[in-house]
Amino acid sequence: MNFRKTGAALAATATLLSLAACGSDTGSGSGSDSASNADGGTAGGGNYVIGNGTEPQNPLVPANTNERGGGKIIESLFAGLAYYDADGELHNEIAESIEPNEDNTVFTVKLRDTKFSDGSPVTSSSFVDAWNYAVANDMNTAFFFEPIKGYEPGAESMEGLEVIDDHTFTITLSQPQADFPMRLGYSTFSPLPDYAYDDIDAYGGEPVSNGPYKLADWVHNQEITLVPNPEYDGPREVHNDGLKIVFYANDDAAYADLLAGNLDVLDTIPDSALAVFQDDLGDRAVTKAAAGFDGFAIPYSLEHFSGEEGTLRRHAISHAVDRKAISDSIFQGMREPAVDFTSSVLPGYSADIENNDVFEYDPEKAKELWAQADEISPWDGEFIIGYNTDGGHQAWVEAATNQLRNNLGIKAEGNPYPDFKSFRDEITNETIGTAFRAGWKADYPSLDNFLSPLYASGASANDTGYHNPEFDALLKKAASASSQEESFKLYNQAQSVMMKDMPAIPMWYNSLAGGYSEAVDNVVFSWNGTPLYYAVSKK
Repeated sequence: MNFRKTGAALAATATLLSLAACGSDTGSGSGSDSASNADGGTAGGGNYVIGNGTEPQNPLVPANTNERGGGKIIESLFAGLAYYDADGELHNEIAESIEPNEDNTVFTVKLRDTKFSDGSPVTSSSFVDAWNYAVANDMNTAFFFEPIKGYEPGAESMEGLEVIDDHTFTITLSQPQADFPMRLGYSTFSPLPDYAYDDIDAYGGEPVSNGPYKLADWVHNQEITLVPNPEYDGPREVHNDGLKIVFYANDDAAYADLLAGNLDVLDTIPDSALAVFQDDLGDRAVTKAAAGFDGFAIPYSLEHFSGEEGTLRRHAISHAVDRKAISDSIFQGMREPAVDFTSSVLPGYSADIENNDVFEYDPEKAKELWAQADEISPWDGEFIIGYNTDGGHQAWVEAATNQLRNNLGIKAEGNPYPDFKSFRDEITNETIGTAFRAGWKADYPSLDNFLSPLYASGASANDTGYHNPEFDALLKKAASASSQEESFKLYNQAQSVMMKDMPAIPMWYNSLAGGYSEAVDNVVFSWNGTPLYYAVSKK
């Protein structure tokens, strides 16, 4: 990749090569019947690789997809300017080059000659118009375009985007940002054909793509089938006849299908099988660290959880949950207890951040803080954590609420939703009315990706309504830092500020526990735990 001025900024991603070599959300609907043929055959006779997944929350539009059910599919359908390999390193895909100016405020992009799956050309306007449309229509991931000059929610167009010709455009930022190209491998920066905007939801139901695969069939709440895109000539070469993602009602059903040979690649081993899956699968079992976390979030709109009272209660809850005990008992010790808001596999991660003692298990401190909050406004009601039952979260949510009952003396319990889509719809629509399970898989390998989208004021995935100007200012300083080392320091300083507020309660960092069938070869899980389906081959 041609980054003359950003080599130092990107070099840290190479550390993921060794880190990721160490050791999600799952979805809705049933699908075991539709995956009953071990060879993956369909009416077209394809020898498809079969994977597990979830019904997407929304139509398949890249910039409107911010959950893993749709994201996993979008990544296979679309190609952006760049992509991340298995170790999190960035490589050109549609871009021929991405060249910064002297102070990293302007990036000139030159495109290769490529096409969408219908044969229409991918041009500079395919990118620029898609990005502007996402911001103008306040799509779910529009906040990722925030560094571009002229960005503001709902802006019709960003002045920082300029088409030079069909194969050249420029990106001008509102401030220097040496590592800006790192985010360009995230699928929200994908292009769209010009006719997509005529009816964006209809397009998302039958997307014309430009990535390794194209859509063949989508049976809602059951499965989606993708086949190789003959127009794609990029580096993610497809080594199979197609990909079928089956939407399972729960992880146990998916695991049973894996053992029976009806599923090829599983990226989430259910809690019930964690003690035995390595014996069951042998060398087909996969464990590795992955860039993500799980926990629960507490909206600021909830009674008793704003202001000084809310801060005391948030700290009390964090001290009242024994992260290690839950990991040991439910996850067989395969989850590393969180001590910050990011992930331990990322460049710049630190386990020694000021104020992170709030993550320590201390039931006496929890009782003391809760009592102080009661002096401001006596507690009434229950503490509820909403979660999706199709994602393998019931056991740990029940364990956490049991600890809250015992250590705080309050009523606490989980509230199950039948599937991920209905769960996320209530969060997105701000109608959930309780705390809720919250997890994150990295979009790009950066501390910023765990902080800005989730906690910056007005950010696309800021589901709690958190707002702290000091935190926001530190994020901006970190993004424009003169070196990666300085940016790491500032991002962790921003975390220190956030630890005083605790908008969410991270529980542990993700560790991938997955596996694959005897019918496939070349199964690789990426730095963030997502299978690289294009690399998988059927025997």
